[in-house]
Amino acid sequence: MKEQILEGELWTAKKMGNNYIVSIKDQSSIVQALNDFVLKQNIKSGQVTGIGAVSEATLRFFDFSRKDYVDKKFDEQMEVTNISGNVSVAEGKLLLHLHITLGRQDYSAIAGHLQDAKIRGAGEFFFYPMEIPVFKTKNEEVGINLYDFEKSDEKA
Repeated sequence: MKEQILEGELWTAKKMGNNYIVSIKDQSSIVQALNDFVLKQNIKSGQVTGIGAVSEATLRFFDFSRKDYVDKKFDEQMEVTNISGNVSVAEGKLLLHLHITLGRQDYSAIAGHLQDAKIRGAGEFFFYPMEIPVFKTKNEEVGINLYDFEKSDEKA
């Protein structure tokens, strides 16, 4: 099995079988880099995990009473102890949904939905694509995108 090395402006990657190992370049936006990667590789669904370090991060927390996100920015060097998420299609567009846990210098941790963060040092990710697209549709009652398995079955 030949391994394929790939490169984008904000990332480098290696394809191994059906999966990818992705390194985000220092000072790059995690969300911008990963969105670019999945678009260029035409990944319509799958799982992503990662670790690394960031110099700033904006996290979101969903307020169910308002059916809206509340954002908070953190300007400090932090360890990315985990990023986990998925790739799907919503409203005809690629949707990268990521959650993050960050370790602070005092060894406390913060976590939430990742709006964005800037790599400072390393950003190392694994992508596990699926063969068919998975769709999400906004659930108006809840206020967020949820898996739409009926739509996914139609497209498969």
